[in-house]
Amino acid sequence: MRAFAADCCRFASTAGEEAAAADFVEERLDDLGFETYAWDADAGLLAEHPSFPDDLDEADVAGRRSVGGVLELGGASAAGGEEGDPTDAAPAVVLNGHIDVVPAEPAEWSSDPFEPEWGGGDADGDDETLTARGAADMKSGVAACVGAALDVRESVAAGEVDLPPGGLRVVVEAVAGEEDGGYGAATAALANPYPFERDAAIVAEPTELRPVIATEGSLMARLELSGRSAHAATRWRGEDVLPRFEAIREAFMDLETERGESVTHPLYAAFPVPWPVVCGRVEAGSWASTVPATLAAEFRIGVAPGETVDEVEAAFRARLDEVVAEDPWLRERPPTFERFSVQFEASEVAVDEPIVEAARAGLVEAGLPNPEPTGATYGADSRHYVAAGIPTVLLGPGTVTEAHYPDETIAWNEVEKGRAAIAAAVGRFAERYSEPSAAK
Repeated sequence: MRAFAADCCRFASTAGEEAAAADFVEERLDDLGFETYAWDADAGLLAEHPSFPDDLDEADVAGRRSVGGVLELGGASAAGGEEGDPTDAAPAVVLNGHIDVVPAEPAEWSSDPFEPEWGGGDADGDDETLTARGAADMKSGVAACVGAALDVRESVAAGEVDLPPGGLRVVVEAVAGEEDGGYGAATAALANPYPFERDAAIVAEPTELRPVIATEGSLMARLELSGRSAHAATRWRGEDVLPRFEAIREAFMDLETERGESVTHPLYAAFPVPWPVVCGRVEAGSWASTVPATLAAEFRIGVAPGETVDEVEAAFRARLDEVVAEDPWLRERPPTFERFSVQFEASEVAVDEPIVEAARAGLVEAGLPNPEPTGATYGADSRHYVAAGIPTVLLGPGTVTEAHYPDETIAWNEVEKGRAAIAAAVGRFAERYSEPSAAK
């Protein structure tokens, strides 16, 4: 598992560059006895998906390859069985992780981001760390999924897991494009790449080994304003867009505060800002000595579980209209506020879903704390599976505070703990199907 994680981190698998890493994972899964399936993101399919732009073409999805490996345990058949055949009732659990990473700025790192470094550790290997882009987010999580699947196979062979009559399928997925919308997971959710149905999933995002059952959505929207340029020496002749942008941004931040008080959810009560609003990019003006007459700003706006992106967009449009109504210049030249890039819908599963209960039981069996399930203020590929009717929980090693960060690092003993907890969770989930009253 150490070699798998480190070797996977050597791939600079940024957006559109995932194919080589997927090929590596596929080869390793083949070597380990998995039956493998590979798929590329489907531009036509995703263009119909509400999260993705409707003008996607093949160039947009080139290189976005994903791979899955299947272990058939205890008599499960990849081809399924005839109706009524016990093999047709074999449950399938997906262990999912993404192999794409965000870009790294080498100047901000103390070492090459794509040359993994092991650090710390005593003579027994305790407190050892892995540093590389993707170490925490989330190639070590993928490695933990592979290790967990192999552990389940060994436990089944040893008779330590009470399997359903038809056996069990364990699927390990390494998907592309999670960071910018979930190209691989969305394609798999909409067009099942396997010859069997999937019953539940665990996504090994860095949750600090705490089960996450709700993920936040996000609206990505671009604001554009127009003013009137003038020489800086006679700036009173121009119409500066910057004060108007600040008025809009302030109004949006006020709405963030209001929504934090009015849009409540028990899993998000502990967050100081449950539905964050961030203006991550602003470009204005054309010359230092000219009153800025154009401005484009890009916002990421949080969407609570239970809300839709459409509803949140309408609320921010209404607040923008209020600002416009108070400014004669903007009333004559109203700004545009349009979606761009990929939208994330919020997602949630019930706390009593079998896969959630199995995850909690797995933590206990692995000798780890059993915290109450929580929510996350980020989006994840889990939403695609939940939308497809596949109950999904997030549970994985590492912390999101290391994600996208210089010198991204994960504690290796936590990866080992994550492997043990995920393996135990799969075993507990399988045992639910072995009970006489269980139905697929």
